[in-house]
Amino acid sequence: MNQPNRHRHRSKKPKGRELDGWLIVDKPSGIGSTDVVNKVKRAFDAQKAGHGGTLDPLATGLLPVAFGAATKTVPYVMDGTKTYHFTLKFGEARDTDDADGQVVATSDVRPTDAEIEAVLPGFRGDIMQVPPAYSAIKIGGERAYDLAREGQVFEIAARPARIDRFDLISRPDADTAIFHVESGKGVYMRSLARDVAKAVGSVGHITALRRLRVGPFREEHAIPLDSLLVTGDTPPPSPDLLLPVTTALADIPALAVTAEEAARLHQGQAISLVDLMGRVPREADPEGGLLRAMAGERLLGLCRLENGWMQPERLIQLDSGQLTADVA
Repeated sequence: MNQPNRHRHRSKKPKGRELDGWLIVDKPSGIGSTDVVNKVKRAFDAQKAGHGGTLDPLATGLLPVAFGAATKTVPYVMDGTKTYHFTLKFGEARDTDDADGQVVATSDVRPTDAEIEAVLPGFRGDIMQVPPAYSAIKIGGERAYDLAREGQVFEIAARPARIDRFDLISRPDADTAIFHVESGKGVYMRSLARDVAKAVGSVGHITALRRLRVGPFREEHAIPLDSLLVTGDTPPPSPDLLLPVTTALADIPALAVTAEEAARLHQGQAISLVDLMGRVPREADPEGGLLRAMAGERLLGLCRLENGWMQPERLIQLDSGQLTADVA
């Protein structure tokens, strides 16, 4: 009788090194976000990697790449404020709403600076925005960009968007305008450019787009993609280039907890805000806001404030400055 294979049910060990941290890549134009992730994952020989917010192939700038345990904090990065500069060209509408698409409409209208400034207030604050036809939005279970490439006609419903700042910063010529934008999650710059052009009685599309900030990550953190790639005799990039996983949580207010409170949180128990009176940071939103629960210098996890309670949402252990596990 054959002996059972004791190793049959063992899962294969993932290929590559166990790396935890954030790499902030300065993405060049002409490459997709997923391709960037795949390239740096190979360069670092990392087991696991993902990105914190897609950039269109035409776009340049900050693409945060999460390695290992950092992938658990991606949603908190994507929820953070993002800053962009984009160039809008008046006179041509494109099917992709950027320079990579085909011309679908033209206009001879070229607005003045004053006409542009007059429409911008309508795009600030909480607005409704229709995403581009060439986007990852799902329509009946299919990606919008797949339907668009097939030539299908469809509608995408408008969705809420938050724009905290939207300013005209220069007019290189009558055909173009450059803007500064600070926005929340899920705002499409291509849609913003398209809609501003329409609002001034013209049509238009984006010719250049650069992301300058994603949550706590700024341009000074960014490393050009080319300098990270291994070619010929070039040595692989050093893991020292990675930022600690906790960098992604720097914008979330911190709350010091006692040893007893820490134990309760790790048991999944909520703590009354009455017991935390005087310790909850003023900037924390008592209705749905997040807090970093800290035991001294040690991060315990992320908690949500709701209905008078602090509820553990994601428990984390910190080891030598990195997160090592895990979801509560």
